[in-house]
Amino acid sequence: MRHHGSRHLTVLSALAAAAIFTPRAATAETFQPARITAARDTAVFAGGCFWGVQAVFARVKGVSSSISGYAGGQAANPSYEEVSTGTTGYAESVRVIYDPAIVSYDQLLAVFFTVAHDPTELNYQGPDHGTQYRSAIFFRNSAQQHAATAFIAGLTRAKKYAHPIVTQVAPLGVFYSAEAYHQDFFDKNPDYPYIVINDKPKVEHLRQQFPELYTGR
Repeated sequence: MRHHGSRHLTVLSALAAAAIFTPRAATAETFQPARITAARDTAVFAGGCFWGVQAVFARVKGVSSSISGYAGGQAANPSYEEVSTGTTGYAESVRVIYDPAIVSYDQLLAVFFTVAHDPTELNYQGPDHGTQYRSAIFFRNSAQQHAATAFIAGLTRAKKYAHPIVTQVAPLGVFYSAEAYHQDFFDKNPDYPYIVINDKPKVEHLRQQFPELYTGR
């Protein structure tokens, strides 16, 4: 049994019982270069459970939007339950919209690799196992692709980790926003045990290691 799947199903049951949960209304989003302006760019990262990754990027200066969702698969309108099977090709991901005049893509990469997740864990993060929890960077253009591969190469040369980096660098196809109850889960459920154990340390590491980027949200 996948630990993360059972954890989320427990949350799902609780929300349904409280009449908070509603059936998913996934939104597919593609990003065309013409729609991106110099003051508003998009990055998509996957690094395990999207609750913590979303919370980290939401607190980065220059980030105007941080949305939990699904990327990397092919089927239309994936639900959380489908993605949790690990058979859809989708990864729990976070779409980050940011102002490159305030925070650069390389700085986002530094946050991703340093505090948002462990890039040496293949198809899992901490207690969560399956390809849906893989480490991945979904690039929207060649500039992001080259930046991501160069960043990984630099980390590898510097021997920043005891084990090889396994982060996938793949083109961004369609991004689907996750169900409403997954959005801003960290902020809405600060005392939830999984958040306290796994995600609050990430946000604290962001504050400590990137004080110039931390917004203190």
